[in-house]
Amino acid sequence: MELSDAYIETFIQPRSELLLEMEQFAAEHHVPIMQLSGIEALNQLLRIQKPTRILEIGTAIGYSAMRMALALPDAKIVTIERDAERVAHARAFIERSEVADRITIVEGDALEVEVGQFHAAYDAVFIDAAKGQYQKFFEKYSPLVPSGGVLYIDNMYMHGLSDLDIKEVPRRKRTMIRNLKTFTDWVMQHPDYTSAFFPVGDGLLICLKR
Repeated sequence: MELSDAYIETFIQPRSELLLEMEQFAAEHHVPIMQLSGIEALNQLLRIQKPTRILEIGTAIGYSAMRMALALPDAKIVTIERDAERVAHARAFIERSEVADRITIVEGDALEVEVGQFHAAYDAVFIDAAKGQYQKFFEKYSPLVPSGGVLYIDNMYMHGLSDLDIKEVPRRKRTMIRNLKTFTDWVMQHPDYTSAFFPVGDGLLICLKR
């Protein structure tokens, strides 16, 4: 662990046994969940924003949905995941939590499912799914966010790959990184959003709708 990460973690509050179990499960089964510094920063921004309806793209095992629900007692969360095995694990974990009644899991491809049936609008959208599809996710779900709402996008740094020349990126990941860089350029120039990059966790992009 780098010294900077160790220092950041001194500010992180103790977590429940269930959350620690989920973190261990994710590590053992190679399931990507948000880094501790990233989820802490996201939750603090959400506490400031105070959204009551949150849409999450990419449930994985339900860790970030649970963390957001715990941080925001008045918020309801709809979270989308296409991997059936991860959906099963997410449901099992969330059912054991105190926030199960405020989290709705939708199984399916986020580019195909319709979530308007749950809420007509969302104060916040959190995108943490297929990195090469970020622009498509943004274009599909940003219309559900009203003026003053926020889209939070994780993994913008991609463990350092986004900072490399494309020739230095492993060949199998080049298309994803190209798409991610194209999305970054597009969203930073988008006239309807004020966007900023936060160098926490694996890189968090914050897009405030004007």
